[in-house]
Amino acid sequence: MIISLYFFQPILIFWGLTKSPINYEFIASPFIYIIIVLISLFLLLLVNKKIFSNRTDQSTYLAIALVGNTGNIGIPLGIALFGIESVPYTSIINIANVLFIYMFSVYFFAREQYSLKDAIISILKIPGIWFAFLALFINYQGITINKHIYNALEMGAYTSMVIQLLIFGMYLFSVKIKSIPWYLSLHISFVKHIFLPLIGIFIVIYFTNLNSFVASILIMELMVPLAVNNVNLAALYDCRPFNVAATILISTSIFIFLLYFYIEIIKYFIK
Repeated sequence: MIISLYFFQPILIFWGLTKSPINYEFIASPFIYIIIVLISLFLLLLVNKKIFSNRTDQSTYLAIALVGNTGNIGIPLGIALFGIESVPYTSIINIANVLFIYMFSVYFFAREQYSLKDAIISILKIPGIWFAFLALFINYQGITINKHIYNALEMGAYTSMVIQLLIFGMYLFSVKIKSIPWYLSLHISFVKHIFLPLIGIFIVIYFTNLNSFVASILIMELMVPLAVNNVNLAALYDCRPFNVAATILISTSIFIFLLYFYIEIIKYFIK
């Protein structure tokens, strides 16, 4: 888990942010994605204490409910639904999602172990954030990356995805059906599969001028199940990683049943 978080995840972030040149279209989609997630987070902050009395459950709820699997599922699903042309958009939205994880999810996980000051310091120690800034600087300056170095980065990025799935499997192996936190898991799944997509559809339709292709990709990324990377952070900060793994399993199962309806919703709302 440490190797994934401190070595392969930074490679994945760096590779993704240097994959395509920065322009308006690429900036708009992740920017709107982040706005949608932050608005949803604000609303969850207003109600989380009414739903959960336990502080650890509150932290888990706020940390993972809005974090989707925009990489391992979102990128290949985008190719299946929209073609290879979707890859630049799904990649940069995935990076926006990763940045949200490291800036907000890490805080909610870390606050169970640290004070506010120490939690912020803990966030700044995550190398993915600094690699993201470095990648943006290199991309903006138009610095060319050597072909062989880029191939190595690409291999590291795909290795990161595989290792995340292995970590998820190891924790999932120890999850017992009787021990699944159904109350927590179902509330989180409701936020991820109903609440967040509805907020996203409303904002995309009424407050943006994205073309239908990019808007469809954005909404699709809001609908994907919970991210496996949540297990990494829950384990790092000892915030019930087994419960998080079980919740991801339930979210993924629900996603399978809802996928057909999600596709129909995209077709109906995005003209």
